[in-house]
Amino acid sequence: MATETINIFQRLRNGETILPNDPEAYKMIEKCNLTKKLLVEMNNATEPSEVRSLLSQITNTEIDESTTVFTPLYINYGKHTKIGKNVFINFDCTFLDLGGITIEDGVLIAPKVSLLSEGHPIEPENRHSLKVGHIHIKKNAWIGANATILQGVTIGENAVVASCAVVSKDVPDNTIVGGIPAKIIKTI
Repeated sequence: MATETINIFQRLRNGETILPNDPEAYKMIEKCNLTKKLLVEMNNATEPSEVRSLLSQITNTEIDESTTVFTPLYINYGKHTKIGKNVFINFDCTFLDLGGITIEDGVLIAPKVSLLSEGHPIEPENRHSLKVGHIHIKKNAWIGANATILQGVTIGENAVVASCAVVSKDVPDNTIVGGIPAKIIKTI
């Protein structure tokens, strides 16, 4: 019986840490370079429909016309980002999505937000490895300006992340978090 080969992008979606000497590591750079070409075009587009069309090509999913994206938007890979309906993404956001990013319906993302599904191990001898974790932002969440969401974090439904917060742990539904590291401020 033949064993199916799992490519590096499937391994990343499965949460596997990728070592720097991985024989498929070069494929990440190749795909990210292809995404950069589309990003240049998207970030210079002026028509909202053109921005959505190019973002659809980057993510390999249909971006609904109810979704608004103000450019520039920076994405390193794109194919692991899923964006729902009636989403608003403001200027100058950065999505590192090799670990996966899901943005559900009705989410508001303020300027300069970073969604970083990728990082590196703490140990110096392993630091050049790529460690990933899926980011999930649930319905109607609001991510404040200049906030950073780190790998593996889920932002709950209707939750609010205060401006400049760094979120390293899951945020429950209907709560407001803020600070570095983000802590619960109150329940809505």
